[in-house]
Amino acid sequence: MRKEYWLFKSDPDAFGISDLMEKPGQTEPWDGVRNYQARNFLRDAVRVGDCVLFYHSGAAASVVGTAAVVRAGYPDHTAWDPAGRHFDPNSTPEHPVWYMVDIRFETKFPRPVPLSLLKTIPALKQMRLLQRGNRLSIMPVQQHEARIILALAKAQAVRREDAPGAVSPGPA
Repeated sequence: MRKEYWLFKSDPDAFGISDLMEKPGQTEPWDGVRNYQARNFLRDAVRVGDCVLFYHSGAAASVVGTAAVVRAGYPDHTAWDPAGRHFDPNSTPEHPVWYMVDIRFETKFPRPVPLSLLKTIPALKQMRLLQRGNRLSIMPVQQHEARIILALAKAQAVRREDAPGAVSPGPA
């Protein structure tokens, strides 16, 4: 199967790439998605082995690194906790509404690739992120778009194996 590319947006004050790097095994569920189209991507399209472009939203909007999907879509149990910030009374274990995936840190770019730069690249003109009114937190990225972004960020990325506290993935 062909590896797909995705852009996952997060407010760095809520959960940034540095937070992912500090998690045990540098792995974390991507929970709390509460948009139906983004949910459908997580439930039906995002697969183990897919590449995630980790995007910080907000004032310094930029792609800041990569992660890998290590667990395909499964019910987002945070919707079932009445005291939680992602609670949804319409979602139950028997009839889940929301889904999540697990991602693992791969690289942190030495310098973020800002949205303002992406907007100047003609080959990215059709990229979903750059379309007016597109506010999805999870979106597909075309292979050629991902290659351009990764090339922009290539200079000496911190690799998973080199990151402080990194856990070796083990023998291949």
